[in-house]
Amino acid sequence: MEEQRPDPQQLLHSIRAEESRAKQGNLKIFFGYAAGVGKTYAMLQAAHQAQSAGKDVVVGYVERHIRPETLALLDGLEQLPCKEVEYKGVSLKEFDIDAALRRRPQLILVDELAHSNAAGSRHAKRYQDVEELLRAGIDVYTTVNVQHLESLNDLVESITHIAVSERIPDRIFDSADQVELVDIEPEDLIKRLNDGKVYGKTQAERALGNFFTVENLISLREIALRRSAD
Repeated sequence: MEEQRPDPQQLLHSIRAEESRAKQGNLKIFFGYAAGVGKTYAMLQAAHQAQSAGKDVVVGYVERHIRPETLALLDGLEQLPCKEVEYKGVSLKEFDIDAALRRRPQLILVDELAHSNAAGSRHAKRYQDVEELLRAGIDVYTTVNVQHLESLNDLVESITHIAVSERIPDRIFDSADQVELVDIEPEDLIKRLNDGKVYGKTQAERALGNFFTVENLISLREIALRRSAD
């Protein structure tokens, strides 16, 4: 029986695909079911661990919430300045992807994966910034909540009766090298809201009467757990 020789073109394609994957940065997503569960906190803790292990780590963008314990974790980490973008007379602070590519760390932190960039930015969405970083061979840590996944958006809206416009394609989530579920009990999250650890007083009261009901949070948590398991 004649031995089948591998097709040289197929071999070349496989080698190039392997090389492309080897050059691609790794993506780790810190995943939660709602704001305030501790995604950014967990991401910053992981960044300190990576830095202690000898990795070149830079904070590209972290949302400046009113959470002192989270902001305290920025100490000891190099931070890139934000890019100022003028929009309708307002100065907005955005992630500076060009500065990140020039600095080219081994690992960069880019919070709020589903964020929509200000008009005039190179990419309309922050997940597109992250994709460019990954193509450049830079590892990325980022955060996202369950309601921002495209395939789950309608389901979440049917439960919460709140439309979420900022979404990411499921392919981004599914292609992540690692997803870490950041999880706390819904009752503990509500306590954090009441203690002012998530939003200011007025915003917290509004949230507790709408999105952050116990029933909503239990349902969202179940969806996040199932999606993580998938």
